[in-house]
Amino acid sequence: MTIELPILITFVGYLVLMMGIGLWAYKATDSVDDYILGGRSMGPAVTALSVGASDMSGWLLLGLPGAIYLGGLGESWIGIGLVFGAWLNWLFVAKRLRIYTQFTDNALTLPDFFEKRFDDKKGILKLISAVTILLFFTFYTSSGMVGGAILFEKVFGLDYTIALIIGSIIIVAYTFVGGFFAVSWTDFFQGCLMLAALLFVPMAIFSEPATQTGLKQLDPQMLSMFSENTTFIGLASLLAWGLGYFGQPHILSRFMAIGSPDALKLSRRIAMSWMIVALIGALATGIAGSLYFAKTPLENSETVFIHLAHAAFNPWIGGLLVAAILSAIMSTIDSQLLVCSSVITEDFYKKWLRPQASSKELMLVGRIGVLAIAVISGVIALNPDSSVLGLVSYAWAGFGAAFGPVVILSLFWQQYSRNGAIATILVGAVTVVLWKQASGGLFDLYEILPGFAFATLAGIVVSLISKPSAQITEQFKLFNAKL
Repeated sequence: MTIELPILITFVGYLVLMMGIGLWAYKATDSVDDYILGGRSMGPAVTALSVGASDMSGWLLLGLPGAIYLGGLGESWIGIGLVFGAWLNWLFVAKRLRIYTQFTDNALTLPDFFEKRFDDKKGILKLISAVTILLFFTFYTSSGMVGGAILFEKVFGLDYTIALIIGSIIIVAYTFVGGFFAVSWTDFFQGCLMLAALLFVPMAIFSEPATQTGLKQLDPQMLSMFSENTTFIGLASLLAWGLGYFGQPHILSRFMAIGSPDALKLSRRIAMSWMIVALIGALATGIAGSLYFAKTPLENSETVFIHLAHAAFNPWIGGLLVAAILSAIMSTIDSQLLVCSSVITEDFYKKWLRPQASSKELMLVGRIGVLAIAVISGVIALNPDSSVLGLVSYAWAGFGAAFGPVVILSLFWQQYSRNGAIATILVGAVTVVLWKQASGGLFDLYEILPGFAFATLAGIVVSLISKPSAQITEQFKLFNAKL
């Protein structure tokens, strides 16, 4: 695939626009509250598309179309599980978390919220939460780095390592500069571009003569939701992806940052509409790729969107569509880096090293944290055989199992205790790590399911043994009264 000047111009123009937003956000960021949560002033539309874009990432344009390209619509159960999980997260968690985090002395991060929710003066719960976030986000961010490297490698013909370095520098730059304002507003524009790309590419490909020829040779099983290889464990694993939403820090932080809890209803409608249409577009892209490349299979299935965009459109439009892939990747990595930065700033530096640090000092530490996590993630991504979907699935399971039960129980159960929360996080994280190492039989089940179940059970049992203090119980009652 040769580099065409219109693609390069369009691509660079898009990047300049994103950096412009980053610089604008830099001027609007005056305090650590602005840098971490945008001063809790985000509108419903920005919140909705920011959630969607930061959630779906390169997985939506690379991983999912690639899975459909190889396995057919049987892989779409992931999307069904995600839609159901996202809807429940918006419906039951969003408003409660927004109110409770502000109610608990304006908690800015999940570890900060857990500490204040359970009055953990020793800081053990915050420390465990922060370490867990940094561990799994390093792998999650690495998946985005891989996606960015694949993009630059295929579009511009660069060596994988050079592509990884260039992509990482671009992605990190505006997160480093602008903080939450930059991340949210760029996510808004990126969400719009991603949706347009996922609609236009399959529509164009389905009208191509090569697609019509491929349709005659396509295995009917590719269009079936069930195949001869469908198993209960496989189906349950795909649907279980929806459980992950309850514990994703980069998504939950959007709920915490919206200007008014009452605006979440409109935001939910926008977000779910965007998500459903985008997922349908991703599924259609995968099938379109199976048809178009029926005679000449792709070496890397996760590049199917890139090849289709190049084949169906002139270089100017193709450049914009390829930029949509970078949008998807950037929109998640920037959110992940920002959460890591927030954890390093609020939950490590301010908590343990410099409690009296000024806002400017904390913002500087946060920006240094962005660079540090990006470097570590880049090192993990150096393996050119890394899979975007594989890295995402591991991190998604880790967060879902470790934090999902904690968030739900914290918001809905009065008798949930600090020790119960610690047990939940540890059991969830350890189960995911250990289950991932095993294989065969029951161990082929996606690790988020056993992790979520065991973590919830551990939290309930430990909380019944070591009940919360009267002060924590009273705080929960006051929170409920505010709903």
